[in-house]
Amino acid sequence: MYKHWHLNKDSDNILWLAFDRQDADVNTINQEVMTEFSVILDQIKNSNEYSGVIISSAKKTGFIAGADVSQFKQFKTIEQAITMVTEGQAVFNKLAGLKIPTVAMIDGFCLGGGLELALACRYRIAEEGVKTRLGLPEVKLGIQPGWGGSVRLPRLIGGVQALSLIMAGQLVSSKTAEKMGFVDVTVPKRHLARAAKSYVLTKPKPHAASITQSLSNSTLGRFILAPFIRKQLRNKANPLYYPAPFAVLDNWQYVGVLNDRAFQAEAKSCGKLFFSDTCQNLVRVFYLQNQLKSLGKEVQFAPQHIHVVGAGTMGGDIAAWCALQGMRVTLQDREEKLLTPAIKRAYQLFKDKLKENYLVQKAMDRLQPDVAGDGIFHADIIVEAIFEDLSAKQTLFKSLEEKAKPEAIFATNTSSILLDDINKVLQNPGRLVGVHFFNPVAKMMLVEVVKGERTDAAVYDKALAFARKIDRLPLPVKSSPGFLVNRILMPYLLESMVMLEEGIPATVIDKAMLAFGMPMGPITLADTVGLDVCLSVANYLGKYLKTSTPKRLADMVAKGYLGKKSGQGFYQYKQGKQVKIPAPHYDKPLETISDRLVGCMIKESFACLREGVVASGDLLDAGMIFGTGFAPFRGGPIHYAKSHGVAIPFLEGEKVGSS
Repeated sequence: MYKHWHLNKDSDNILWLAFDRQDADVNTINQEVMTEFSVILDQIKNSNEYSGVIISSAKKTGFIAGADVSQFKQFKTIEQAITMVTEGQAVFNKLAGLKIPTVAMIDGFCLGGGLELALACRYRIAEEGVKTRLGLPEVKLGIQPGWGGSVRLPRLIGGVQALSLIMAGQLVSSKTAEKMGFVDVTVPKRHLARAAKSYVLTKPKPHAASITQSLSNSTLGRFILAPFIRKQLRNKANPLYYPAPFAVLDNWQYVGVLNDRAFQAEAKSCGKLFFSDTCQNLVRVFYLQNQLKSLGKEVQFAPQHIHVVGAGTMGGDIAAWCALQGMRVTLQDREEKLLTPAIKRAYQLFKDKLKENYLVQKAMDRLQPDVAGDGIFHADIIVEAIFEDLSAKQTLFKSLEEKAKPEAIFATNTSSILLDDINKVLQNPGRLVGVHFFNPVAKMMLVEVVKGERTDAAVYDKALAFARKIDRLPLPVKSSPGFLVNRILMPYLLESMVMLEEGIPATVIDKAMLAFGMPMGPITLADTVGLDVCLSVANYLGKYLKTSTPKRLADMVAKGYLGKKSGQGFYQYKQGKQVKIPAPHYDKPLETISDRLVGCMIKESFACLREGVVASGDLLDAGMIFGTGFAPFRGGPIHYAKSHGVAIPFLEGEKVGSS
């Protein structure tokens, strides 16, 4: 009867309503889904045959991932967008207004519009596993919750907790949601249906905000709390670049959440935000992310055993991440003492991500220290993560070829060395591929998957699939000096050091790029990466790109000033924290600094496109956004150049995108 919904009434007259969007792997909500849902709700309201409703997903992949983002492109005017949002609110208000018990039975992700639907139910029952995540991440698309989420969540758990989730677009586990109060109970998957039915039959008192939480939503409470919340928000986001969280806060402060005007304010501000430059660019970034996620999807490759050689920061963290994703991992280095720090970091990662002790122990069991290298004989993929030295890498891979399975893939985490230099020593050079992770591995989504001239096509496809198996975003790049991200980033970093030599203070340079929207300034970034690493990459790339290395950088490394890890770089560090210094006087526009530095990135970006390092401007933008944090709201260096008519130095003043 319905295209996207399955209805089944059981012997207790409970209606089991399963969402199953047709021709889609994942449940997302579009206009057609909403129209059907509205008709079903009218049917329920006008009938006396149901004792309750349990809403679930018929998909194996989660509950509901939110609204169908492709709908955003359909809006021609702000008024049209506001109307669409208001109509969605009306449907969920129907759900909230049903007199019989309603339960959202949540298994897997419950995001955006999916959580807004669940909040409109009387009860929320969630599966307790780590894959069940809940949140309202709309601000990450440059908008705000529009179907009642920014009204119902504060009503349920108080303004402070709700705003902290909404304004950051934060996702939380089902256990955390239960503690916060917007999930009623979490249970194992096998008990999920029974628990949902129990809530319909027993009709327990619905969760309500505590007295303190309720006071936060009062007029007095909102006006006392809002200035403090706004100050904290401004420390994290610029309202010019990220207006959505400020719109949420303004609505909460000035309109509140306790009357129907709150829904009207939500719809109005959400409709306006659809047409902001930030939303347009962040939606583009969303599609770029999906483009990377689709790579390797069709490849039938499921590696079970990963062997990592090199237990330094990168190697150890790659091993830990693979173990976290459910793979068996052996980690090798020369001595046991070199493995210990990596195992300690892995344990902390597992605790942070998995929470439950038994899950942490399972992950630890999957990660095995392996000084002898016994894992080499059994591994499906062997990842090399030793120091950046061509001879050392060649020696290692030559020895690996004597021990590894013939079908095992060799993957190097080199950040700059050409694959076709490394694979010269291999009898089968086609089995070597680059998988270049970024630091910190657990936070940086991007993995450059590097193809040399000799890399076998099937091996390359499997490497793309491997990146997706461990929940990373694979970026296909050609093996050339510095690949893509380091190739573009290095001129930017070196130019910032030239500015230092010109007398521009480090804090001013960093401030300029923070104002542009970068997650950290270039001087802080150099200290964080390590000045020795910067020097090594700069020297290596300099041979190919005919660039010189700043003398100050070489001198600092010679003195042992390596940045954050040594306690001294361009800044000083104590216990890993940057020592604050007084802000120097600087009366020139910060834009002159950011324009110059961004210009370096744009120039190198166009060179990479011209040389075929990456296949398209879209992929290049995705690489810089997910690999360096290039201001997402600006859409990436190529998009930024095209949309702003930025002069490209090597084109003698020609403006890209102008005609």
